[in-house]
Amino acid sequence: MSSGGGVAVVDGAQLGDVDLSLPNHLAAAPLTGAQVIELAESRVSDRLYGIALPETIRSSALGRVGGGFQGAELDGDQAAEKLREYVAAIADALKDDPIVVSILDGSTIQIYLEDEDDFAMLAENLFTELDAEDTGKIKKSEIRRALDHMGVDMGVPPPSELPLLSDILKKHGAEGEEEVGQAQFAEVLQSVLHEVADTLAEKRIVFTHNAKVVNGSKIRKLLSNEKQLMNVTEKILEGNHEKDCVETVRKYLEKNGADMGLPPPDVEEAVALYNAVFYSAAYDKSVLEWRKDEIREIVKDILEKFAEQLETDPVFVDLGN
Repeated sequence: MSSGGGVAVVDGAQLGDVDLSLPNHLAAAPLTGAQVIELAESRVSDRLYGIALPETIRSSALGRVGGGFQGAELDGDQAAEKLREYVAAIADALKDDPIVVSILDGSTIQIYLEDEDDFAMLAENLFTELDAEDTGKIKKSEIRRALDHMGVDMGVPPPSELPLLSDILKKHGAEGEEEVGQAQFAEVLQSVLHEVADTLAEKRIVFTHNAKVVNGSKIRKLLSNEKQLMNVTEKILEGNHEKDCVETVRKYLEKNGADMGLPPPDVEEAVALYNAVFYSAAYDKSVLEWRKDEIREIVKDILEKFAEQLETDPVFVDLGN
């Protein structure tokens, strides 16, 4: 996970070098399970830029190690073992259900500011978008909307994550009803962005997104379970068959694939994925030729293709507010 600006994925790989030793002042004394959990979560948070574990990840990890030890008293060896187990369980839970974070440290904004041509184009595009009536003038207060348009992808945090934003805008005269042309807009925007970047460089902002990462891990679990794979095959055979076997499989997966770890077919990034996978599924089986073992192999092959593609290029699904 990069520490630069923009969106990143926390998938458990970041926890490979977490410190799993007990502090000296605790190593010789009995510890409660709750103390071990607190220590583990603190160590994990340090590796994940200070973000708190989502409750879903925490509950999943505790379930994997058996949360009943929280009230138990543990000696040094027992505490060290539970610390290792719990951190490993957190890493596994994040692998199955990664979280999406933004780490904003001003570096992305600086990239735009350091290239005069890029910044001029950015300012022009923002001004044109905000000048809805094409008058060549907009209010200074529209600078705030310009920052909203730039958004996290360009390294600008939401106002809720940067309480100082109002003070920055006021300091640089980016408020009020006074109208400015494109050149003055660009000048004010530049000064505001410089201060936002400097503020983030002094203290970066890290926050999680309400989004799901579909990375193929759930599909691989299904593929490793012969019984589950056969159940999927039987459900496909129970449904209405198209003349084209692959088309029948596609319709079933588009309708029921979320339970297997596939992205919703209506998500923009998923459309190309579905087309690519099924285009490469070069089968042509008529209804009369369908047999359970053949369908199973076709389904398995298609799901393997999905898993491979998603591992390389995960799909982000916005879960909304």
